[in-house]
Amino acid sequence: MSLPVRTRSLFLALCAALALAALPAEARAATGGASPDGAAAGAVVPAATPKRTGGAAPAALRRTRRRRHARKRKPARVVSAPAPAPAPVGASASPPSATATLLTDGTVVAPAGAPAAVVAAIAAANRIAVLPYRWGGGHATWEDSGYDCSGSVGYALHGAGLLAASATSGELMSYGEPGPGTWITIYANPDHVYMVVAGLRFDTSGAKPSRWQATPRSGDGFVVRHPAGF
Repeated sequence: MSLPVRTRSLFLALCAALALAALPAEARAATGGASPDGAAAGAVVPAATPKRTGGAAPAALRRTRRRRHARKRKPARVVSAPAPAPAPVGASASPPSATATLLTDGTVVAPAGAPAAVVAAIAAANRIAVLPYRWGGGHATWEDSGYDCSGSVGYALHGAGLLAASATSGELMSYGEPGPGTWITIYANPDHVYMVVAGLRFDTSGAKPSRWQATPRSGDGFVVRHPAGF
């Protein structure tokens, strides 16, 4: 015999409630105590919280957010390095890091990185390095059979394009600029003159037989000069 529809519905609901009550507490918590129609038994279902629709915020709120964001940003710090000092005209960018090399034949090899004028002065000095000393040699003509002290120094400077006409040792006391040079230094007095090029001495005094010598000499009693820029 079939039950009326309303009676049957009430009967099914009662059976479901009894079955749920018989479950352990953990099982009820897992199901949320939901009834078959999805509502918790005797629970009050809170109203759904409306979701944000992504709509634009009021203009005043947008302006406030922009101001706060601008205050957080700090301007980038720009650090500029100082420009390097320019090198002297005609000279290399840095002083010589090595001395010229004196060979067994009495000639010299310029150090790497030497300016072209210094290389030319060494090459000219090499051509007369072992020629004999002759008083007045190298003054009447650049190419001679022998050279005195000022004729030797003048020949090397002329070969580098740093001296136009021959000069005596006394005249070389006012040559170029005062003080030692970076690459070439001239020591002159009324009686004698010699020079140091890339760390080696070019001097008729003490030549054995080459004028190029590795041993230094005191500059006492000499005026110290150098070609401009070198």
